[in-house]
Amino acid sequence: MEASVSKPRPAATPLRALRSSGLSGRLRPPGDKSVSHRSLILGLLCVGETTIEGLLEGDDVLHTASACRQLGATVTRRGDGNWSVFGAGLGSLLTPRETLDFGNAGTGSRLMMGVGGGHAITARFDGDASLRKRPMRRILDPLLLQGARVLEQQEGGRFPILLQGTSEPLPIEYTTPVASAQIKSAVLLAGLNSPGRTVVIELEASRDHTEKMLLHFGAELKVEPHGPHGRKITLEGRPELRAQKVRVPADPSSAAFPLAAALIVEGSDIVVEGVMTNPLRSGLLTTLLEMGADLSLENRRVEGGEEVADIRARYSPGLRGVDVPPQRAPSMIDEYPILAVVAAFASGETRMRGLSELRVKESDRLNAIAAGLKANCVDCAIEVDDLFVRGEAVAGGGHVETHLDHRIAMSFLVMGLAAGKEVTVDDQAMIATSFPSFRALMESLGARFA
Repeated sequence: MEASVSKPRPAATPLRALRSSGLSGRLRPPGDKSVSHRSLILGLLCVGETTIEGLLEGDDVLHTASACRQLGATVTRRGDGNWSVFGAGLGSLLTPRETLDFGNAGTGSRLMMGVGGGHAITARFDGDASLRKRPMRRILDPLLLQGARVLEQQEGGRFPILLQGTSEPLPIEYTTPVASAQIKSAVLLAGLNSPGRTVVIELEASRDHTEKMLLHFGAELKVEPHGPHGRKITLEGRPELRAQKVRVPADPSSAAFPLAAALIVEGSDIVVEGVMTNPLRSGLLTTLLEMGADLSLENRRVEGGEEVADIRARYSPGLRGVDVPPQRAPSMIDEYPILAVVAAFASGETRMRGLSELRVKESDRLNAIAAGLKANCVDCAIEVDDLFVRGEAVAGGGHVETHLDHRIAMSFLVMGLAAGKEVTVDDQAMIATSFPSFRALMESLGARFA
């Protein structure tokens, strides 16, 4: 197996967002990133052809597709967002000949470590400079209990990691230390190849796409309430997974950017089509409605096992600050950067509590948000893991350091569309990891960038 080599980072490409007039029109954001990763991975673990419609073709998901090929699947792009996966089958994965390079994909890498840990393969996992900074120990700990071994790792359990899986994953009962769909999913994916029953207990419910997709692919799985806010997931090992057709709904985390822009840019009225409204992903919508946002959900329906709707957003000059409870964080953990931007335009103070998970995202996202706000003359403060934003007219004019974080980049570009002066982000390249069509779709609504 080849040694891991760090790749030079390409030159940064800054982008400016200019104050824009009313946004209007309809758009459909890219497919949901979480569902896209999982559809490829479960296709890998089935025998036969899984067809995927609406796959997110961002860099993160393309790295997962490449890893599936290296583990034995035939993965083919049939057209725009349309892919097929002929799987290797549960228990029949190939040892990859080269490093599994996940770029910036935290979700793809962590879920695939679960897959590798539950199979008799040895694989080296690596990623870009940003991913190498992110902690992986929380994923490795339960995999070690299931029988995997870590042959090489960097300080703190970081990439690159050489992981030796096991052909007989031990059936375990595991309580996740934090509300994390990635930890839960890694344990369940390793447990698929176990001869026994795997149980995951979470004290705060995290997004449940893995559970829904496992059921869709034929796994025997039971979900029960556990305590006031948690869940207990029980998975029977070695099911006969069946290849399926998957229609990927629009990503609510990507939809958040045009929706937020419409709320703060005067005269705006847009419709974002086909957005997933899974209750465990809808914390931002709940919060925006509490703030007085003019949002309405239309044409509610079910696609690919997920609830979806078209969301209409209109300019909302009466936005007001609210208190966002820590219990809501798992349902909107990726949306705090754009919520902070909306809060900057709301009257009064918005208090976002319990944001410790933001410190281990693509960047220390909590500090990156605060720095970006301050660069644009927005009054804010961090107290331990809470963020306080005091809104008013936003002066703008700031230069924002993105720290290779796509959500920081897009959030502050949205700010620039409504701020008094243009807002510049230091690099736009990483936006392609989750929303490669961001600029084009926003410009189709009337947004101005330079």
